[in-house]
Amino acid sequence: MAAKSTETLLAGAISGLSTDGFEAALCAWLSSSVDHDNITALAYFPDRAPVGLITKGKSPVVHADFKRLYLTHAYLLDPYYGLHVEQAPPGLYRMGDIAPDQFKRNEYYRDFYSKTTMLDEIAFVSYPAKGVSLHICLGRDACSRQRFSKRDLTAAHSIVPLVDVLSREHWKDLTSEGEHTTTDTISSLITALRKSRDISLSPRQAEVALLILRGHSSVSIGLQLGISPQTVKVFRKQLYKKCLISSQAELFSLLVPLLGVRQI
Repeated sequence: MAAKSTETLLAGAISGLSTDGFEAALCAWLSSSVDHDNITALAYFPDRAPVGLITKGKSPVVHADFKRLYLTHAYLLDPYYGLHVEQAPPGLYRMGDIAPDQFKRNEYYRDFYSKTTMLDEIAFVSYPAKGVSLHICLGRDACSRQRFSKRDLTAAHSIVPLVDVLSREHWKDLTSEGEHTTTDTISSLITALRKSRDISLSPRQAEVALLILRGHSSVSIGLQLGISPQTVKVFRKQLYKKCLISSQAELFSLLVPLLGVRQI
């Protein structure tokens, strides 16, 4: 039997809108459009943890800790979640382009992301409802051992409008209540740390801590907060002293479990 054309597969995705067969049809069309090893679709909300919509891959390793770690708290340190918080414009984003400057040196990358064996990742971002962002991520992992080529990226960019309209139409019933900002996360982190360890951080110290965990260097944090790298180092020293720690690894071990506390 001859393989279905990309146009035929797209028609299948369109006709499958609002039905149980849409997700499989969408995956088939995306596979014919941009070669990839895995696909992850999830919705981020302002008032609750994200929801996984599609997890499909050639290797089970990629999504092995997706529910247990990512959806419970690790997402808060994900650069793609940062796009949601910032309400970045709809479009295509490549992980290597948006990740902090020290992303591959932080504990989140070592303890979670690297274990997915992901080598490259792109995400189609859309907004099906107020406050809700929908990310359809295509990845290259250890199965192919290849990053996306310029040709792959060109193909992905060409279908952005189609992915956007399909996502918004099929998942238009996703809803959220209230609003959630980085300030809320910082406040909740301060409260959780005080209750669990009797450690009191200032808002700025907690903000610096969160940026450190996300993989930002002192220079990058300074640019984010509008302060000098030297001032960042002062806050970092104060933070470590209050928490009785001496390394980023210890900071990660102390704070990441608190990110899963429901109040955040």
